[in-house]
Amino acid sequence: MFGLGGGGKGVVSMTEREKERRLAPLRLVEAYWRGLLGADGQVPLRSQIDPRGIENALEYAFLGERIAPMLAKLRVSGTHLNELMGLDMAGMPLSTLISPEDREQLGAAMAKLFNDGLEVRLRLLAEEGFGKSHLTGDMLLLPLRSDLGDTSRMIGVLVTHGRVGRTPRRFRIESISMRAPLQEAAALPASPAPMTVDDLAKKPLRGLAEDRTPFRPAPKERHGPAGDTGKRPPYLRLIVSNDD
Repeated sequence: MFGLGGGGKGVVSMTEREKERRLAPLRLVEAYWRGLLGADGQVPLRSQIDPRGIENALEYAFLGERIAPMLAKLRVSGTHLNELMGLDMAGMPLSTLISPEDREQLGAAMAKLFNDGLEVRLRLLAEEGFGKSHLTGDMLLLPLRSDLGDTSRMIGVLVTHGRVGRTPRRFRIESISMRAPLQEAAALPASPAPMTVDDLAKKPLRGLAEDRTPFRPAPKERHGPAGDTGKRPPYLRLIVSNDD
């Protein structure tokens, strides 16, 4: 943490900056998924996922398919998951990443994801041992629909903080949180109704309006000496000289 003194003013937390950088892949995938979400909260189709839309997060992302009420198998796996387990995770259950004693918790969360279309977030802590140093992780699971319309697919992201070390690395679940896709949007205040042309005529925008200038009629012509009507001469006059 760096600062310039003065009671904490101007202090920049490097820890928070590092956390934001580490969680960037999760935020990218979530934002992409929300962009595909229907206005009524309808879960996106698996066929709508374009890898180019999450290019900077592909290393940490994965796609899965439901194969049992509380179990999903990975169809596509990012290289980071393969590095954590020391093998190609494609075709393996997602629960392979989780310690056996916590797999029931994961299964219950998976059931809510597929049955109710909820977003699932997990805070993870890796098992430690010989060649396995301190390692934490954050996982995000988002539901997807198959081409048949059933919610039996998912897209996920797993990022870790620390050295991978000796593999495989399995994780204990520290916490699980779930929410409906539109829960966050519902908390935002409603946008005001757009103003029509008639509304603008009745209620001008004060912030952009200029002060009105009162109308003043032109002054009446004043007459000078006899024969002088007070009219101004034209700007151009023809002058004839016969001296030559």
